Amino acid sequence: MTEKAIVLDEQAIRRALTRIAHEIIEKNKGIENCVLIGIRTRGIYLANRLAERISEIEGKEIKVGELDITLYRDDLSKTTADGNPIVNGSDIPVEIDQKTVILVDDVLYTGRTVRAGMDALVDMGRPSQIQLAVLIDRGHRELPIRADFVGKNVPTSQTEKISVSLIEVDHEDQVSILEK
Repeated sequence: MTEKAIVLDEQAIRRALTRIAHEIIEKNKGIENCVLIGIRTRGIYLANRLAERISEIEGKEIKVGELDITLYRDDLSKTTADGNPIVNGSDIPVEIDQKTVILVDDVLYTGRTVRAGMDALVDMGRPSQIQLAVLIDRGHRELPIRADFVGKNVPTSQTEKISVSLIEVDHEDQVSILEK
């Protein structure tokens, strides 16, 4: 695949996350009963960055957890040699019962990852509400799922792919469109 265009650079990602942090605070009238849960892999790094910005704005810490949705996927692709799924485990440092859980992911595409994330959350407790924050919404939904907070809407064709690179895992911050 070849890079067709850079959609967000480091500064644009920072601005988008700052805006999302403000929107989360505004929609929830603060962060009193909120928890950020990042979907592995890149969602957890975005959740941590959002937590930092929310803390700077509100002067209060917001709890952050990470969610491994491997066992909840209906299209498992990463398996061990014996065919079992690779599971890294979830780490949710707080009870989610009666909390507003803000699920964080890098790209919203078909909606299947988010559905798996919601299934995993409901198995862990009963949140009062689940909200969704994504850096990129590229369209092409297969399920009736909509993000509450979006960094950028990027209409794409089915032949294109969105590539999110984050400094924590990819050594740079960039979102680009790749083309076959």
